[in-house]
Amino acid sequence: MDDLIRALPKLLRAAGETEEVLEAAALVAWRRVAGSELSRQAVPFRLYRKTLIVAVADSTWQKQLEAMSGQLLFRLNSLLGQAVVTYIEFRLDPKTVEAARNATQQDEAAREEQERRALVRAKGDLTDAACAIQDEELRRRFLLAAGSYIDRQEREKGF
Repeated sequence: MDDLIRALPKLLRAAGETEEVLEAAALVAWRRVAGSELSRQAVPFRLYRKTLIVAVADSTWQKQLEAMSGQLLFRLNSLLGQAVVTYIEFRLDPKTVEAARNATQQDEAAREEQERRALVRAKGDLTDAACAIQDEELRRRFLLAAGSYIDRQEREKGF
């Protein structure tokens, strides 16, 4: 993802003034600039005539973000390498924010399940690889190292 973010200015220059590309880039940039916590409260959903329209969960967030809009604009356009967004409009739309939260939770659950399955496959692959090692001491050390690695991964992922 970091490579994509770093490449955004070049991609925008190559794409020209294509509305769809500008909008997609602005939405991606918002998620990076806002971070994960703010993205749970404010969801961008449209770029219209250089105005980024962002749904917010409640009026408190709306006021807070309006006060920060200058900083957010600067960070967005710095990341994009040009003035793609000239104004941010924060609209009170809790349904859109809640839908985005639910989609994010589903994506995270699916990613966790994929990681869990990958660890299970890795355990089997490592066992098969260990069986191919003729030297008993080397096999024992290999299994200890592999087990430590898998244990650490499971702890970090919370499995």
